[in-house]
Amino acid sequence: MATRFHHVNFASKQLPELESFYKEVLQLDETDAYSNVDSASAQIKDKGYGGRVAFLTDGAIEMHLSTKDLGVAFRTGQAINPLANTHIAFRTDDIEGIKVRLTERGIPYADYGAWAIKGWTQIFFYDPEGNIVEVHQVGAS
Repeated sequence: MATRFHHVNFASKQLPELESFYKEVLQLDETDAYSNVDSASAQIKDKGYGGRVAFLTDGAIEMHLSTKDLGVAFRTGQAINPLANTHIAFRTDDIEGIKVRLTERGIPYADYGAWAIKGWTQIFFYDPEGNIVEVHQVGAS
């Protein structure tokens, strides 16, 4: 099972200002990881979150900047809201194995499934300090 760091997501009420900051000060670019689709259409917008997300990169790692939305967990019926604050994300090739590992250790997780990005299956959980962690698999269903 391979698990690799993929992105950090910052949620903001002032997304255009935050996006400009990272583009201008740190010279991050929009990622071409979604070149097969317009990055705006890569989002799934009818499952509890319709906010804008900016997909930026330094060429190796992605940074996602999302419109803060405190109601996502309520609308999706999930225990964790990944868009209320910052979260870190890892990509795996075996999301079911990650779920088993979490369950074996008594770590609850929110299974969002195919929710925010087309082709991604996502789960979210808390680390021991209360930080939100995302694990996703591309192509899982």
